Amino acid sequence: MREIVLDTETTGFEPESGDRIVEIGAIELIGHMPTGRVFHEYINPERSMPQDAFEVHGLGDAFLSDKPVFRDVAKAFLEFVGDARLVIHNAAFDMKFLNAELGWAGLRLLPQDQALDTLAIARKRFPGSPASLDALCRRFGIDTSSRTLHGALLDSEILADVYLELIGGRQPDFGLSTAPERETASSTAWRPHPRPAPLPPRITDAEAAAHAAFVERLGDAAVWKAL
Repeated sequence: MREIVLDTETTGFEPESGDRIVEIGAIELIGHMPTGRVFHEYINPERSMPQDAFEVHGLGDAFLSDKPVFRDVAKAFLEFVGDARLVIHNAAFDMKFLNAELGWAGLRLLPQDQALDTLAIARKRFPGSPASLDALCRRFGIDTSSRTLHGALLDSEILADVYLELIGGRQPDFGLSTAPERETASSTAWRPHPRPAPLPPRITDAEAAAHAAFVERLGDAAVWKAL
């Protein structure tokens, strides 16, 4: 199964108020494991970067001024994503911005049901507990020492680790757990029993005679004679 762990950075909170995407970071997973393929672009938002957003992301007007605008990277982004499941923390936020930008570029929108929200998964698994990305990293012991500023690619890498923990561990498909399974009605309902009569041998009399003659030719040291 192919999945894309994705994060965006934006100038603010509402695309309809003029806020834009300034960075996209995405990581490919196959069978829940990273493949090394990534999509990463800084984007010129075609507007000034608010001071509070600059303090969070560290992306200023001077840095973004020579970066491509969204419509110039949109087709490459859609090709990278394809029809893979999108793993996003607080998916409604990123999907809102991505579809706004795709709509302005005149391109196909991403279906809402293509996204899997890890925030919703975390709230279901740990009701009443903090479910931010930082809080989940602390819960799972994931190192975030390099995360001094919010960056889309770094946050995607961290989210990939969080996602694998949320679905049961960093190698969820290998089944290597040594913990004993709890017995349930389905696991104890049936057990194999000894056959009431052994199966008849499938070797013929001629084959048995040929084998006995072969062993006889090997002499007294033959292992079959010692048994």
